[in-house]
Formats: sequence, C-alpha cells, structure tokens
Amino acid sequence: MRKLAFALVCLAAPVGAQDATDGPGPNLVIEVAGEASGTVVIDLLEDVAPLHVAQITALAEEGAYDSVVFHRVIEGFMAQTGDVEFGKLGGDMRMAGRGGSALDDLPAEFSQVPFDRGIVGMARSQDPNSANSQFFIMFDEGYFLNEQYTVVGRVIEGMEVVDAIKLGQGPNGAVIGEPDRMDSVSVKR
Repeated sequence: MRKLAFALVCLAAPVGAQDATDGPGPNLVIEVAGEASGTVVIDLLEDVAPLHVAQITALAEEGAYDSVVFHRVIEGFMAQTGDVEFGKLGGDMRMAGRGGSALDDLPAEFSQVPFDRGIVGMARSQDPNSANSQFFIMFDEGYFLNEQYTVVGRVIEGMEVVDAIKLGQGPNGAVIGEPDRMDSVSVKR
C-alpha cells in the first residue's frame, strides 16, 4: 500500500533555537549524505506520540534506517523518508515509499501540535491507523495536516541540511536519479 508522508513537531521554540542537548529527547541523529550533507537532530516527542516514538527509536537502534533514501521531496512542503522495506539505497527506487517495516502499523496519535516548519510527522496511507516507519520533515508550515497526521518530533539542529535535500519532480515529488539518503541514524537519550 502506498504510504504518504507528512509532519514534525516544532512546538513553541523556533527551529534552530536549541542545540542538540536542549531537547528532552530521545533525539534522533541523522547523518544525511548526497547533495545535502550534514547532521539533522530531531527531538522526538514521547509525550505527544509515545507509540510512534518507540517504533522509530527501535528501528533506528537496530540500524533499519541506515542508507534509506529521501524518496519523495516536494519543494516548499516536505521531505519524506523511512521506507526500510523498499527505500534502501541501491534498491528499486520505483518501489520506495510503498513499504514499511516488519513491525505492526500503529494507531493514530493525533495531537494539537501544528505542522510548522521543522515538524516531523508520520507518513501513512488513507487509513489513519497505518503509520509504520516512514516519516516526513516539513520545509514550511502545512496546517492542513493538523490533527490528520501524527506529529512525532521537531528539528532542533540541521534545518539547513533538510533545506538542501535533493528535490523531487512532478506533483508527487518523486526523486529522479540518485536521491539523498540517511547514511546513518542513531538515538541519543
């Protein structure tokens, strides 16, 4: 089933206002490689979406996100990644975005956290209870997503790296050629 992606929680602090040690954590540390290169730190919001944060941290700790591409990137909207089933660099990129992980899909944990710039949300199909491993980072606000997608975090460092991720083409934002990737993903508690 094709996964859609949206969101990351920005809360009250503006993106870049904190350093990686200021977020209560756990923090997802993503080393991005490709046209964009650098480190992105996401403060995961356990109090907002505990089930989703637990799943993301479990996948990161087992190395499932390493070498997963940003397969859908729409200018002025968001960059989507996290397809650990079909989205590994070197795989069939035509399938990227359709998979999840071996873990179960999650029930929605919608909140009132707005989809501001730098918010990280969980991708899902039309079924609100279908989020699994894919997530997206907002380039700009997308309030039409509010209370429709689960917010799991907010970028607290490296938004300039997110802004440099290779853009996709067309209305669905599919990345042509070699997409940028999450070279390695770790969790800091």
